[in-house]
Amino acid sequence: MSASAPTRSTQPGQRPRAWTAEQARQDTSWVLRLTEEQVQGMRDALVHARSLNKPLLEMEQADFPLNDAAREVLQRAIDTTQGRWGMCLVKGFPVDEWTEEEARLAYWGMSLYMGVGRTQNRASEFMNDVRNEGGEYKVKGGRGYNTNAGLDFHQDSCDVVGLLCRRTAKAGGTSKVISSIALYEELERRRPDLIPVLKGTWFHSYQGTQDPVQPQYYRCPIFGSHPEFFAARTNRKNTVAAQRDFPEIPRLTPAQNEALDLLDELMPSELLCYTMELEQGDMQLLNNYVTLHSRTPFEDHEEPDRKRHLFRLWLAVPGSQPLPDDWKEYYGDVRAGSVRGGVRGSAITQAFLDYEKRQADALGMAREAWRPQVRQEDMTRILAEYERNGTAQEAA
Repeated sequence: MSASAPTRSTQPGQRPRAWTAEQARQDTSWVLRLTEEQVQGMRDALVHARSLNKPLLEMEQADFPLNDAAREVLQRAIDTTQGRWGMCLVKGFPVDEWTEEEARLAYWGMSLYMGVGRTQNRASEFMNDVRNEGGEYKVKGGRGYNTNAGLDFHQDSCDVVGLLCRRTAKAGGTSKVISSIALYEELERRRPDLIPVLKGTWFHSYQGTQDPVQPQYYRCPIFGSHPEFFAARTNRKNTVAAQRDFPEIPRLTPAQNEALDLLDELMPSELLCYTMELEQGDMQLLNNYVTLHSRTPFEDHEEPDRKRHLFRLWLAVPGSQPLPDDWKEYYGDVRAGSVRGGVRGSAITQAFLDYEKRQADALGMAREAWRPQVRQEDMTRILAEYERNGTAQEAA
């Protein structure tokens, strides 16, 4: 697909729309079930990829040669995330047949047909293992994926987040998803006065995942202001962390705190919150601009290989929507269908940069060499301007 080709997200009749939990239960057109032909295509491609023994970052589509049926279902899954629901659940991956490393290889091979992988943490890793490794969630630098904690509603830092479930928990770990478009509409109905507040200036902590030349925090509105395309981004943990750890940034106003409290009330509500149990062999794909997600705490099995384990990919996808101009500070590129998002971290390798360019070219995606939109010295000047103007809103 070329970068300029029409995509689902740019066609108004096929863009994401608001949905409630009940609507997601009643209409399951966002759920796809793999056929035997599609599964066999993945099995065969894995056999070929294993015989090559290539490092993941050196792989191309030809190294994971899917049949037409398997290619088609992966394309349909990504298209579904850019359409009405903003999410897709694909069921039936044969992970029970694969070792952990075979499942990792298969998931990466499939990703070569879906998008460009993004780095996800301070170690600049491009595939994360979502499992309890003893991490802590609500601490300085804490992330949720390596804990067994329940998570705040949030979105990941990419067009589409993909989770492939290899092992389920003994109990808990239920996935929760809401339409952030429906959240916006409910906020507009209840408290229209808070909408401009949520579209204003907000500071969030990178939680240590930034490039060393970037500041430790960034600015991004919770609701975007693009004239045609909806986008939302919120993670109260990181907003609170910025307030806790960086006294130099503007303090939250009473209206901002009130808005966050109302979000916390609405997001888990029965009206908006759809819950799903991710089963072994499920792949969940979420469009991060129009959905928010969380999970419940979980209890693990004792045996190591039975513990809850999902593979997580952050993807930039060819059919993505444009983003608001003031989201460029965080995402790096706001053009539709561009390679963007992820967190830079401090360990980017040449092998990853080579992969990124090769994969972007293969998918016809626009790509610019990475550069920091805001450096530490720039943020010092920005904060001085805020100080002179009195409030972040005035300086925005």
